[in-house]
Amino acid sequence: MLNNIGLPGILLIAVVVLVLFGRGKISSLMGEVGKGITAFKKGVHDSAKEIEEETANSAKDVTPENDKDKV
Repeated sequence: MLNNIGLPGILLIAVVVLVLFGRGKISSLMGEVGKGITAFKKGVHDSAKEIEEETANSAKDVTPENDKDKV
């Protein structure tokens, strides 16, 4: 049923949503969605950076504990 919506159907849905909610409400909603996407991307980037730093710190010293005393 929803496989053949097409461009006219999407435009009709957009017009109905615009009439029901108004331009101001939709623009503020899209602004909040944009802020949410930005915060999500920042969180993913920060966690990836944190994982990289953690693996880099654990990979710095690979000398076994027993060999450190001999050096």
